[in-house]
Amino acid sequence: MSKIIALANQKGGVGKTTTAINLSASLAVLEKKILLVDVDPQANTTSGTGFDPKSVKTSVYECLIDGANPEDAIIETQTKGLYLLPSHIDLVGAEIEMLNLENREDILKNILYKVRDNYDYIIIDCSPSLGLLTLNALTAADSVMIPVQCEYFALEGLGKLLNTIQMIQRNLNKELEIEGFLLTMYDARLRLSNHVVQEVTQHFENMVFKTIIQRNIKLSEAPSYGMPAVLYDAKSKGAISYVNLAKELIERNEVGKDETEK
Repeated sequence: MSKIIALANQKGGVGKTTTAINLSASLAVLEKKILLVDVDPQANTTSGTGFDPKSVKTSVYECLIDGANPEDAIIETQTKGLYLLPSHIDLVGAEIEMLNLENREDILKNILYKVRDNYDYIIIDCSPSLGLLTLNALTAADSVMIPVQCEYFALEGLGKLLNTIQMIQRNLNKELEIEGFLLTMYDARLRLSNHVVQEVTQHFENMVFKTIIQRNIKLSEAPSYGMPAVLYDAKSKGAISYVNLAKELIERNEVGKDETEK
């Protein structure tokens, strides 16, 4: 059975979609079978993996609202082992339409339950808000990874997100864990970047991933070509950082699994 990890932060521009795409692709390169789920109405994860959201016939929207079979919506990407459940602009109205549905927080969980045995990891890219779509993602997930950019106001809004996670743990998903905090957009030349790393590490200690994602032009360029950095330029600092993150994630989970089985 796969592990479902939601990438969440209601603050925009923290590297969430970049992480969703590049972590998923890196896990696939390391021979894991991955499903990347785009539940952001902006559909940047869909376009960043090489698909035009306007041309998508069956998306996560049809699965959430019309009860479409997720297997009919999942598409294979150009990265071997990486599959996508795409988003669509129609997802903008999904939260309003879902308000009247029964067990509305569990809809995505029930969708992913149908396919989770087919993958090693399922990565969900959430929208930059704490609305019903993000609640669905966190209810469906086993854990949540929180990207934090190495910039001013880095910790702003994290309290609200952590409160939401605690509310979900109490009421909707008792098994939800924090996978870790991921430091992104790091620039070694800036004193501020180093200060943020120090502050976040002091605050959250072992919950912070050792891998830090540096600012990198290839990471910014790759989505415009519809591909992850590991395909666009495998030798770039950005691609190497995400492969290291994928290795760290696998190692953490395999160690955790071994300890559980003892």
